[in-house]
Amino acid sequence: MMLPFLVFLIGAGFVLGAYALVMRLPGYIARRKLEQRLQDVSLPASAGLEDGSVVVKQKTDGMLPELDRFVSGTSAGSWLAKLIEQSGVPTTPATLIVTSIGASLGLAFITAVFVRQPIFWIVSAFFGGILPLAYVKNRRSKRLHVFEEQFPEALDLLSRALRAGHAFQTAMGMIADEMKPPIGPEFKKTFDQQNYGLPLRDALNELTERVPILDVRFFVTAVLIQRETGGNLSEILDNLAHVVRERFKILRQVRVHTAHGRFTAFVLLSLPPALAGAMTLLNSEHMSPLFHEHMGVMMLLGAIVMQAIGFVWIRKVIKIEV
Repeated sequence: MMLPFLVFLIGAGFVLGAYALVMRLPGYIARRKLEQRLQDVSLPASAGLEDGSVVVKQKTDGMLPELDRFVSGTSAGSWLAKLIEQSGVPTTPATLIVTSIGASLGLAFITAVFVRQPIFWIVSAFFGGILPLAYVKNRRSKRLHVFEEQFPEALDLLSRALRAGHAFQTAMGMIADEMKPPIGPEFKKTFDQQNYGLPLRDALNELTERVPILDVRFFVTAVLIQRETGGNLSEILDNLAHVVRERFKILRQVRVHTAHGRFTAFVLLSLPPALAGAMTLLNSEHMSPLFHEHMGVMMLLGAIVMQAIGFVWIRKVIKIEV
């Protein structure tokens, strides 16, 4: 029964690989020529930018360009593209979808080798399909957290530059040059956009879309209001940096007070699988009815559902908004 499934996986992988190779090789030379022509048009002959930046927005090419163009025209593709841009992962929506399908089939095949119950194949396929998306979302969360940690320092640098007499756009360029990723590249995108002709309001609004953090919205709102009504922008930025730092202090205190709940959630989630694995190694015959009998399978599914409900419940209890 497993041989046809294995042949299907090998055949599907061969077809996708051949398609990617055929679609990529013929357009490679033409794409290189087009990029060279765009660089010649975008940069003056005497520009000589050291960082290699160009006016034309660069886009990561995926393994399947045709599928990328098809996916980009859908709402799900737009959402995935935005998620990938916020995470900083060098991939495309089509590549992420193909990876999810491959992980789903692969994990289902591995599960089918050891377990004969079809319900476990479906569960494994589901978890395998969401693993790449969960990885991208995890990278996005970490990147936004690092950005939020760096944001007060960027506000202080921007305030000091304004006090020294620099223009706001010049101060943004200083943040782009002196701050580390991810805040440096994000401000560099905003600086380049307004430097190449995009209105400052639109460039700052795009920053809030790329970095969906409440503090960034406060910053953009303060800057736009100050440019319309006037005022001491450096003092406003100092106050905003102070508020962000105080909020981080409160968040760290909250993490200290909720450490017991988080440790309890970890123990309650890891104890049943660890105990099941130990009992399987010590006495496999005692655990075999759970995987081969209908009642055992139903009990395992019920345990998984209750574990998931308990995890969500504990997360809701220990999650405190600041």
